[in-house]
Amino acid sequence: METTQELMQEHAAVLVALEILDKVATAVAQKNERAPEHLEQLLDFFKGFVDRCHHGKEEDVLFPELVRRGLPREGGPIAVMLSEHEVGRSHVRAMADGLRRLSGGEAAAAAVIRDHADAYRSMLQAHIHKENNILFPMADRILSADVDRSLKGQFDAIERDRIGAGKHEAYHAMLHNLKEVYEIA
Repeated sequence: METTQELMQEHAAVLVALEILDKVATAVAQKNERAPEHLEQLLDFFKGFVDRCHHGKEEDVLFPELVRRGLPREGGPIAVMLSEHEVGRSHVRAMADGLRRLSGGEAAAAAVIRDHADAYRSMLQAHIHKENNILFPMADRILSADVDRSLKGQFDAIERDRIGAGKHEAYHAMLHNLKEVYEIA
């Protein structure tokens, strides 16, 4: 299905961002002067691309359609995914707060950033694995080609309306740049 393929492609970008986050959190702790700027860029990616766009596609389009098709919202994989989205949001908020505190001169905030970066990375990697290997194959079995086309149109509208024209590409360019800075293959 085109919709689940799109979400998995987005997951690939998120996994790259998580690799970069690991390097950036280390650089923040080592007082690299560019690292806070890089962390700010990643936080924008996590808030804009991951949460507003990617999670928006899942929470507002795919998951409700799966519920309409008989998957339970509570007590099943959708409930787990929604709960993990909330956990991820809390880690991103904590890293943003840590960055604000670090910018205010609180040196101990670097450890807070590191801790939440590690927890976010670990949780999101496992989350992506579950979606790619459990939930999305279920969706592919449940959804018809006609429904998939309808969902794809809704995905396109979310991307356009929530992050704006060209922003998707800008996020990918930012990730490419940070991969080079932090020497990630």
